[in-house]
Amino acid sequence: MNHVLKRKEFFRNRIPKYRRNPVLFAREVLEFEPDKWQKEALMDLADNPKVAIKSGQGVGKTGMEAAALLWFLCCFPYPRIVATAPTKQQLHDVLWSEVSKWMSKSPLLTEILKWTKTYIFMTGNEKRWFAVARTATKPENMQGFHEDNMLFIIDEASGIADPIMEAIYGTLSGKNNKLLMCGNPTRTSGSFYDAFHADRSIFCCHTISSLDSPRTNKRNIESLIQKYGEDSNVVRVRVKGEFPTQEDDVFISLAIIERCCMLDLEEGAPISRISFGVDVARYGSDETVIAQNIGGKVTFPAIFRGQSLMATAGKIVQLYRKAVKNYPAYRGKVYVIIDDCGLGGGVTDRLEEVKREERLTRMEIIPVNEAGRVPDDAISSESKAKANEVYNDMTTYLWGTVKDLLLSERISLQNDNELVAQLSCRKYRLTSRGKIQLESKDEMKKRGITSPDRADAVALSCFEKKVFNLSSLVD
Repeated sequence: MNHVLKRKEFFRNRIPKYRRNPVLFAREVLEFEPDKWQKEALMDLADNPKVAIKSGQGVGKTGMEAAALLWFLCCFPYPRIVATAPTKQQLHDVLWSEVSKWMSKSPLLTEILKWTKTYIFMTGNEKRWFAVARTATKPENMQGFHEDNMLFIIDEASGIADPIMEAIYGTLSGKNNKLLMCGNPTRTSGSFYDAFHADRSIFCCHTISSLDSPRTNKRNIESLIQKYGEDSNVVRVRVKGEFPTQEDDVFISLAIIERCCMLDLEEGAPISRISFGVDVARYGSDETVIAQNIGGKVTFPAIFRGQSLMATAGKIVQLYRKAVKNYPAYRGKVYVIIDDCGLGGGVTDRLEEVKREERLTRMEIIPVNEAGRVPDDAISSESKAKANEVYNDMTTYLWGTVKDLLLSERISLQNDNELVAQLSCRKYRLTSRGKIQLESKDEMKKRGITSPDRADAVALSCFEKKVFNLSSLVD
């Protein structure tokens, strides 16, 4: 018992120093040794009301945010701290769990703080001394907070809508009110962008490249640079921590892709469709990719090279059976959409045989010729003529479908560097007949870009014989 009292007494005596020096707090209370940029950012937060940090991935933003939250919560009387992010997954599974990790490592904080799924509060002062996790989905979530000591921590700040940021700014009127914004710089508008441009005079700004961080995998970074180029937007944003450049001939902008990575789809909604998109590798360096689409949530349960067509067919059957078992409430067909050109035709033929032999009655196999015209049964009769006026081939139609789903936020993508790069780097042109034509894979390879196998698999998984909104295909 004496050691507990001594620890608390030591902490009380150190609070004046900790208030001025959050790095000291991180070291002594959290046993967290900040990197050079984290030290600078924490000290800037102690001395300035507004700090903005843009960075590449994996540099330690979340750890720095967690240290800042616990520092402010412990060192200032009756504080209110709001931690927010664009999605529940980013907020609760990433940021809030990081706070829990560092809190649990500190013997002192486990004694004086209580952690729940949405609140952390000082024991004995639950109503006035707390931090809260609030998803940034509507302005009213950010309103009603007023204290002399208040801190807003915004994770993935590029994804926060302007009305929500306006609500946050409206609350920051107290004596010791602070704002910390962090994130990958995914779009060239909004409050996060303004912090580094129009509002630069009121923000203390930091830019951290993944190339400079001791925490990042340099081999993976170099691979991304080699595949997509130093100046590609995916490297600018996810590696260098720089805002993307405007590329008028890119078919799908990086901003809308990033917005739909880890997107929160409607919780508890019944699954309307299960499908698998299969892009079969043609060459040794290409990947065979199976994209799983469960009610709009797309993941990659299988990516491989060098397997036989029989093994590919077997993996699809395995995934089909797993989906049927894991989603018993879904009673519809399970669609397997395969690029049927070249080697894909062999997978289609073998799957048809297995379907008959094993009586896989709910499996619906749909072969697609990506190089051909948009088939008549892809859309309703009244839209056939319009579709064939807009799209030059089936590949463009498939990618147009993905773009439409991204724009309307009806699809959630796995947060995968390769997928984001492939979707965001493919260019398009207008043919002499005025149709949209994506660049071919051969044209992409001439630019030094590998085959977009993951993006194609996603596009196949989204293929349905239905009408799509054509108005949003080209901005």
